[in-house]
Amino acid sequence: MMERANVCPPACPRRLVALFAALWLGVAGLSSPARAEQDETVIVVLGDSLTAGYGLPNDEAFPSQLEAALRKRGHKVRVVNAGVSGDTTAAALRRLDWALTGDADAVIVELGGNDALQGLPPGATKNALSEILEKLEAKGLPVLLAGMEAPRNLGKEYVTAFGAIYPALAARYSVLLYPFFLEGAALNAELMQKDGIHPNGKGVTVIVDNILPKVEALMAASQANEDG
Repeated sequence: MMERANVCPPACPRRLVALFAALWLGVAGLSSPARAEQDETVIVVLGDSLTAGYGLPNDEAFPSQLEAALRKRGHKVRVVNAGVSGDTTAAALRRLDWALTGDADAVIVELGGNDALQGLPPGATKNALSEILEKLEAKGLPVLLAGMEAPRNLGKEYVTAFGAIYPALAARYSVLLYPFFLEGAALNAELMQKDGIHPNGKGVTVIVDNILPKVEALMAASQANEDG
């Protein structure tokens, strides 16, 4: 068996290189028309398990349902799932640069839920989100910031401080704000998974329906960037 594994003649490496080059060029040629649509908007969803689709098949996750809803409304759009379950705002900040695709036109930021569940200081959450928004601003990418609310058992002071993060940052960086990502689904047992934290497929549909106008405003901001 060892002898048969070493039967490649001297010209073999050159042939392999030529073969791989031909295959790569062929694949690139086939895929380029799909990526060459000048009017396709690429939206990256930077988030945690709520957008990653925890407990759901891929086609029921937020990015997939959002893309389908936007396409149904006539938009040429691709929604990229950059959600990672368990991510805090600090963790998302560390992976921000490689989480963004090179052709990103706009970003939805949905983060903070894990910070609150861990009882992290609201100031730390605000600082991490601020750095994320600063980096996106430097890249010239319009942003839709989706807010989150802290569990009430953390106390009124914490809940108030945490909830104030999102409108304050939206105002500071002049980005679009959707006050509460889980609006319409939270606390509704029929729309949430058994853990009471993550939406089920129907819950995601409600979330998409509610946030859709803000996402269309985000797309309009992206288009304005290109026109400008």
